[in-house]
Amino acid sequence: MPRIQLALPPDRATGVFADFVRAWHTKDIFILDFSAYMDPPAHDDGANDIMQQAAVVSRVRIPPSQVFELMKALEQQLTAWETVTKTQPS
Repeated sequence: MPRIQLALPPDRATGVFADFVRAWHTKDIFILDFSAYMDPPAHDDGANDIMQQAAVVSRVRIPPSQVFELMKALEQQLTAWETVTKTQPS
């Protein structure tokens, strides 16, 4: 696999916050919709349901071949995060 040098435009350096991500796919691509809550949750008077409004803050489209690489990278980072946070005093 070739080495890739990434360029991060200054206007994207801070990133965007997302409360959750929805993953879905078509025949040829995987789509990740990162979303952030817009307002406090609203209770539906007629039911026990809670309605939470959110807005997509970023949509990322990746080819199927990259899904496995993404999963591996997330697993590595989660393991590293667990190691660091378990050793730090509360």
